[in-house]
Amino acid sequence: MRESSSVTRALGERVRIVNHDPRWARLFEAESHHLRSSLPRDSIGRIEHFGSTAVPGLAAKPIIDMLVEVPSLDLVHQCIAPILQSQGYEYFWRPSWHDPLRPEYAWFIKRDRHGLRTHHIHMLTANSPDWERLLFRDALIANPDLAQEYAHLKRSILETHPDDRVAYARAKTDFIVRVTEAARNGKIPTRPDKPRRTP
Repeated sequence: MRESSSVTRALGERVRIVNHDPRWARLFEAESHHLRSSLPRDSIGRIEHFGSTAVPGLAAKPIIDMLVEVPSLDLVHQCIAPILQSQGYEYFWRPSWHDPLRPEYAWFIKRDRHGLRTHHIHMLTANSPDWERLLFRDALIANPDLAQEYAHLKRSILETHPDDRVAYARAKTDFIVRVTEAARNGKIPTRPDKPRRTP
């Protein structure tokens, strides 16, 4: 499938939210193991479970979000992507402004045999600002009332944008930014001592 066709398909898929499933933590661990066994040893570093499926009790899209540390995005493009694509993963990247073939951000979609998304795998360098997503995760884990506020927000947005993933994501942005900034500034507690990671 061509990149443009894959993007069109991905953006057009319906958003679905379900109650928290305790199996999500095991699915994260299993995929972490699969990535480490499939990819060259020095090609990935830490792996983190983030997003709503990483927060106990929180309703979420039934898709495991993962952050994977890589030495460079060029390595993803040249080495990792071919391996995962050969296993059926869909590869997406945002090109850099000066080189359309060089990724500035890279991620993968994994699907089950029915074509439903099961994992979103985001590959980042160690200095990427996107690691701050873990602040949001930890804030929700440490503050169950805040997590439930987020769940209510997501369900209300879903009623308005069930078939528009971009609009759904944008509508959550203000809440995510507000909570992340509060966590960064120490205004709400987090649990950095209990990360969701693999060795």
